[in-house]
Amino acid sequence: MLSKVLSASIIGIEAHAVVVEVDITSRGLPHFSLVGLPDAAVKESRDRVRSALKNIGFHFPLKQITVNLAPADLKKEGSSFDLPIALGIIVAEGVIEVGSVDGYLFTGELSLDGKIKPVRGALSMAMRARALGLKGIILPEENAPEAAVVQGIPVFGLKSLPEVIEFMRDSNFMKPYDIDIYKAMEENAMYEDDFVEVKGQEHAKRALEVTAAGGHNVLMIGPPGSGKTMLARRLSTILPGLTFDEALETTRIHSVAGLLRDGQPLLATRPFRSPHHTISDVALIGGGQIPKPGEVSLAHNGLLFLDELPEFKRNVLEVLRQPLESGEVTVSRAVASITYPAAFMLVAAMNPCPCGFWGDLRHQCTCTPGQIHRYRHRVSGPLLDRIDIHIDVPAVPYKELTTEYSGEKSEDIRKRVISARNIQLERFKDDKKIYSNGQMKTRHVKKYCRLRPDAQSLLETAMQKLGLSARAYTRILKLSRTIADLEASEDIQSHHVSEAIQYRTLDRGVY
Repeated sequence: MLSKVLSASIIGIEAHAVVVEVDITSRGLPHFSLVGLPDAAVKESRDRVRSALKNIGFHFPLKQITVNLAPADLKKEGSSFDLPIALGIIVAEGVIEVGSVDGYLFTGELSLDGKIKPVRGALSMAMRARALGLKGIILPEENAPEAAVVQGIPVFGLKSLPEVIEFMRDSNFMKPYDIDIYKAMEENAMYEDDFVEVKGQEHAKRALEVTAAGGHNVLMIGPPGSGKTMLARRLSTILPGLTFDEALETTRIHSVAGLLRDGQPLLATRPFRSPHHTISDVALIGGGQIPKPGEVSLAHNGLLFLDELPEFKRNVLEVLRQPLESGEVTVSRAVASITYPAAFMLVAAMNPCPCGFWGDLRHQCTCTPGQIHRYRHRVSGPLLDRIDIHIDVPAVPYKELTTEYSGEKSEDIRKRVISARNIQLERFKDDKKIYSNGQMKTRHVKKYCRLRPDAQSLLETAMQKLGLSARAYTRILKLSRTIADLEASEDIQSHHVSEAIQYRTLDRGVY
């Protein structure tokens, strides 16, 4: 007898429908054949399914069993086909009616005792089930919260294979899983860190406020222990909160990567990814035999923090250029070419020299000029071109460390940032690809960054005396526009330009 059960396979972050066809015949010797481009994990499902069926009391048929995963030219991976394969065998044997599985999408890994274990990509599968107009999706109980975020598709989270069989016999066996999306967003939108915890570094904190307000990339330069990492971790706390669509897209990526906590329905805080400098280009950008999202995609709608920037391999840093420019990354392999979203803000940190104490009044630098030159030039010009703000983060004096005053709370800074972002959203409302000043192209800079005569004169003087490049000129205009937005000023004034020039440390020859 032939049965068909609908499931799904994850390619990139998208779920593709897969029909699990099971044919059982009594002719010939007993055999279990699995076809349709399965990987090793899918092939091993034969043993898991056989043991699970026997351990729930089902008489496993000693017949020729052929399982086809259609379409046959689509690569299948993972253990999520265990449940639909087992259900297909049960239907083919006539234990439950053939039509009972129609209109549902099934996914889940089986343990040997028949329990259903969680799988990756449940959110994407739920979105695919909704797009297909199905009656519902049946998946592991642990995956139900994230799948239920998708409105318009009933989600049934079940614990074991016997429960699935019971549900197929009586659809009223249980009600769909329900979740309050707004409550889930609110409960998961809390940050543990706060800017009020940072002692001193008022200049750096102001620079990060400008960074957040305009969506700019930033490079912090300072000695070890000056607070660069501490500042970077708190930058996300002053960014505007995730919208529901952003949260959904971010959660999809983390769901596919298997990084969601058990029972976590949504990622409602902006991601903060901080890979070690020994990371490979594949781990950073994504890839593998079956492409998986890398750190740049896991940082989508959030921050990618690269500490000790010059210590990263040159080829690793160079692959950042595409996602920084386009907000997405394309991974091409023999199996497929997949595009992942990768719209993140880059936050980088580095020492001024290999020992870290060049220019520090309290410690003597032990580096030679040649070592300092080679260290700073490990970061290529094209990558620096994509970083708008360079700021100096000096060591914090003892007096500032012991003072009770720390500065403003993240909540207060975030209010100003949101006001500035709203101005930018109104400004770029007719351009769907631009949301902040940091994304402006040359045509936008010419249109929206016109200077008043006194500001123009100041910038001209700075260009001549400091020897600033054309690249620095464009970056200063962008930063000036953001600083003006923070003050809700329509015109870019001279003090806006003056502050922006301070945020181009490397161009001013400080290092």
